[in-house]
Amino acid sequence: MNEMAFRVTSNDGTAIAYDRKGSGPAVVLVGGGLDDGAENAPLVPALAEHFTVYNYARRGRGASGFTEPYAVEREIEDLDALIAEAGGSAHLFGASSGGALALEAAAAGSAIDTIAVWEVPYAVGDDIRPRFEEYIADTRRAFDAGRDEEVLELFMRMTGASDDNIAARKAAGKQTAHWAHSVALAPTLVHDSVFLNRYQLPADRLATVTQPVLVTTGGPITAPYMAGLPADFFDRTADELADLLPHAQRETLEGTDHVVDPQTVGPLLLRFFSSEH
Repeated sequence: MNEMAFRVTSNDGTAIAYDRKGSGPAVVLVGGGLDDGAENAPLVPALAEHFTVYNYARRGRGASGFTEPYAVEREIEDLDALIAEAGGSAHLFGASSGGALALEAAAAGSAIDTIAVWEVPYAVGDDIRPRFEEYIADTRRAFDAGRDEEVLELFMRMTGASDDNIAARKAAGKQTAHWAHSVALAPTLVHDSVFLNRYQLPADRLATVTQPVLVTTGGPITAPYMAGLPADFFDRTADELADLLPHAQRETLEGTDHVVDPQTVGPLLLRFFSSEH
């Protein structure tokens, strides 16, 4: 679990945990699925010399609370509470599904300066829609029955893990409590499928985003644990976003994994958040 020092109260009373470091204009880091803020944490020192960096755990993750029922609007309110805490406006960096949250917040009118997104996972293309529809239905059934471990395994299979891979990760994770931590985060995968509009890119809504947006990917997928997805899975979405967003800049950082690499992404974010648009 990623321990965080601060709390802010969202509109519905949910406590949202975050860390803060640095000085200067505010940058909020928005995490993706199965992440309690730990995956974005290495970006903090890369940005904190020039910005005040807020890294938070989205609701239902890590030290942040969760209040039923889940709704997209509550996640946007969480982000708004953090932006208010940061002084009233902020730059956003969203990784994976966190990128979709950043864009949805902008479309909803949140006080955002500029946005950078990394490998947003909308499922673009008729070739993969049936698999995603099946995954959404299967995870919802498992979730409704309280089978969180099954939710996690369904996600892993959908992205490309074999039964042997899952068994090996489960065995290794039980030695370190990592598996139990991932299972605890599994319900947020179901929340993400709601948030991500059933993984269908909401083109009409996102086309209303007026902020400058940096749309980034790491090029073709090479990681074995994501071999179940088309190699251009993230590029498909990024190219569509770059076409429909009024003020988009498209960048590819070849050879980087889906988990953000601060050595490559950090300098790009520094330039983008520091530049005049």
